[in-house]
Amino acid sequence: MNNQVEILEQGFACLVEKLGVVNAEHFIALIKRDNFDYTVWQREYFDKMQPGEFAASAAAYAKSHPYTGTGQIL
Repeated sequence: MNNQVEILEQGFACLVEKLGVVNAEHFIALIKRDNFDYTVWQREYFDKMQPGEFAASAAAYAKSHPYTGTGQIL
């Protein structure tokens, strides 16, 4: 498990990769402004899904984005 600084760095890197620096900063500002609670959002988002929909989406994503990393078994 990563420490808090590593998680923040990785999270921001993901946002920048997908959104660019400006939109990543804008995204963070929007979340902070709205007093965003990820746990509540996650519950609301996933409760709207049909049974099995998440698993099917995850499987489709994994198939179209094969893992090419250099993971190690510890």
